[in-house]
Amino acid sequence: DFVVHGSSLNRFVSGNFSSIPALWASKVRLAFITSLYIVILLLKTRCSMIAIALPGALLVGLSLGLLGSGGSILTVPILVYLLGQDEKVAIASSLAIVGVISIVGSLPYLREKLVDWRSVVLFGIPGIIGTYAGAGLSQLASGELQMIVFAAVMLLAAWFMLHPIRISPRETRRSASKVGLEGFIVGTITGFVGVGGGFLIVPALVFLGGLAMQQAVATSLVIIALKSLAGFIKYSEVIDALNLHIDYGVITFFAIAGIIGSLAGGLIARRLPQEQLKRGFGVFLLVIAGFVLYQTVPDMIAGSPV
Repeated sequence: DFVVHGSSLNRFVSGNFSSIPALWASKVRLAFITSLYIVILLLKTRCSMIAIALPGALLVGLSLGLLGSGGSILTVPILVYLLGQDEKVAIASSLAIVGVISIVGSLPYLREKLVDWRSVVLFGIPGIIGTYAGAGLSQLASGELQMIVFAAVMLLAAWFMLHPIRISPRETRRSASKVGLEGFIVGTITGFVGVGGGFLIVPALVFLGGLAMQQAVATSLVIIALKSLAGFIKYSEVIDALNLHIDYGVITFFAIAGIIGSLAGGLIARRLPQEQLKRGFGVFLLVIAGFVLYQTVPDMIAGSPV
């Protein structure tokens, strides 16, 4: 049980409100006590959720801070298998969480003017369209199919982690149409399975867009934030049509914990070998992808509708 202590609180609840009319004093006191009671009830009912979700939420943020990517790809499995959310609700929530964390993560880069706005337009706008389209396609697919595609994306991300590609900016940038096509494809994946796609966007911006690595990371955060917003807007319509509900408390909790974890990860990352971290995270993704397939494929074989 939650017990309220503190002389200042007692003075407020039983204090002298002679400076304001008696009627308003009683209303203020009643509103305060009622609000306090509601907060206590919310905390008590959320305690089990917090205990389960906190390690996962911090892991999402830590992976972002340590590796600069990969956090969003952990969000959906955590929401589905730890919190028991419906697959489509989890994907929609993941887009919102990833969007908020990306916005916060992009602020230092915006201050340093490292974002390449040409790439945001050429890659980001097709990406936004693709994300909206991918979210729309989710209406035609079962949650099980989406999780299988999600596992395939995890395997691809694991491959990138275990076999890092040495990329360098091209001397000449490729045509806008090729950059836009890449953005649309990555955006469609984002909308369909709820991952930010940073592990695909950054190499594309370096190789196709001719950006330096730091510029590519900065620009990718802005693109991910814009795509996530578009996908979440469309998913909100999908969720309403299916009579499902998004838990904004979970989104807020994960976003805050993810931001804290990313800040902590950023401090730790300076003291740890990045290559070993990426390999370890790649192996971890292989394990999670295998678990997702183990949980999902039998349902598909048993005849779940696609």
